Amino acid sequence: MPNTHTSCRQRIRSPDTADLTRVPGLLRTQRLASSCRAHGTGVSRRKDSAATARALACVSPPYLPSLAFLSAFVFFLSPLLRAVCGGSMGVRRWRDAAAVLGLLHLFLFRLATSQSFVGVNYGTIADNLPPVASTASLLMSTSIGKLRLYEPHPDLVAALAGSNISILLGIPNGDVPNLASSAAAAASWAAANIPTTVPVSAISVGNELLNSGDPTLAPQLLPAMQNLLAALPAGSTTKALDYEMKQISTVHSMAVLSASDPPSSGAFHPDLAGSLDPVLDFLHQNGAPFMINPYPYFAYASDTRPETLAFCLFQPNPGRVDAGSGLTYTNMFDAQLDAIRAALDAKGYSDVDIVIAETGWPYKGDADEAGATVDNAKAYNSNLVAHLRSQVGTPRTPGKSVDTYIFALYDEDLKGGPESERSFGLYKTDLTANYDAGLAKETTLTPAPAQSTPQSQPSKGTTPTGFCETTAGMPGSTQGQQVQQSSSCYIPAGAVSWRADAGTWQLVWLAALLVLAMVAAT
Repeated sequence: MPNTHTSCRQRIRSPDTADLTRVPGLLRTQRLASSCRAHGTGVSRRKDSAATARALACVSPPYLPSLAFLSAFVFFLSPLLRAVCGGSMGVRRWRDAAAVLGLLHLFLFRLATSQSFVGVNYGTIADNLPPVASTASLLMSTSIGKLRLYEPHPDLVAALAGSNISILLGIPNGDVPNLASSAAAAASWAAANIPTTVPVSAISVGNELLNSGDPTLAPQLLPAMQNLLAALPAGSTTKALDYEMKQISTVHSMAVLSASDPPSSGAFHPDLAGSLDPVLDFLHQNGAPFMINPYPYFAYASDTRPETLAFCLFQPNPGRVDAGSGLTYTNMFDAQLDAIRAALDAKGYSDVDIVIAETGWPYKGDADEAGATVDNAKAYNSNLVAHLRSQVGTPRTPGKSVDTYIFALYDEDLKGGPESERSFGLYKTDLTANYDAGLAKETTLTPAPAQSTPQSQPSKGTTPTGFCETTAGMPGSTQGQQVQQSSSCYIPAGAVSWRADAGTWQLVWLAALLVLAMVAAT
């Protein structure tokens, strides 16, 4: 069975060459809201309940302590109100409010502690991989909550049973024609390969198929996705079908973009419209994410200036202004993510979420591969993990994180190409870490230092490469100088703290209004 991810990063070198994915608890919140509305009377109360549910669905972890305090405060205040008011109806409403707030706190605490934005890729182009039981133990010793497989791997899946690690299950490009051939073939594949012992977050049909170099595959992509969707048991309650398996997608390389510099100009290649547009509509119709593989490393490889390295490693830098939107970007990952967001929005698919199926940084490379060092790999991946966990989002979509799969769990020693292709592993096959990426459980992350590389540095005055892997000039070029900040400037430093404080007070007011509304309704 062919493995189609061997050249995924090589194709990203092309010059023509990124929203929080659906939180499983959101559907449960909507169902809870519907249940609450069933007990209400009157149109206005039903509308209020729905609005409250929508607002509370957006509550993030920093607000939970305030919510717990408020529910306890309201509960213990009720006896005093009984004495003062001399009645029981209003007090009962207060106790009801306290109970609602307490239950809401427990629900949100569960949701917050179960959220994980960080996954890892498991490549198999190697002859020295550890036993699957050892790999499962390694994963369970980390904070990694998601695992991407490029093809079915039943032994590893079985070893992960009970771990609560979800699977992004891949289908190799070579299997796509068979799935496209008939619904029966897709049903047979689903029955044989979809796990029933672990959660399956999504199925990806093919990897970078539209840029694979095989023109016969593109017309078969959508039929394969449609057949697979039809083959899945509707309304299944098995653990594997946690999303009722509507999450069927495919993974793209950055080469599907014709423009990405600046991010607001993001657009898909017109030449791919015939194959890509129907796939985008399929994702829109079925609530599935758009999956893509951005690599800031290759943007740095084409412009090895120190300020570009800092921009790619999430480290302090003057920022780069997007002249089209007025937003300022302080890291390449956000710029790439927003370029893809802009491309989706331009097509009318603002509701389609994004999943980063691959991203990473090599810790070793050939002599001419600037930046491929342990220090830089540690800086990129550890700062990426911290950035995702902060939920600060991007300039275009603030306050939202995105499911991201780091490439890769292990090195793949049988890959061809430059040394860097065999040096993306977070761990050695003896299960020791190549470096600390901040993935150990209960880890507090601090920014890792950048390592400047003197190799192949362009002369001063050279315009840096754009936000993503493009050859166009980058507007707002810093040239090592401070960029004038715009009114829409995006400054991650301190953003979490002020948003958390503001959100906490908003939640306090929301809960207070909820309690007052219940009292007034008596």
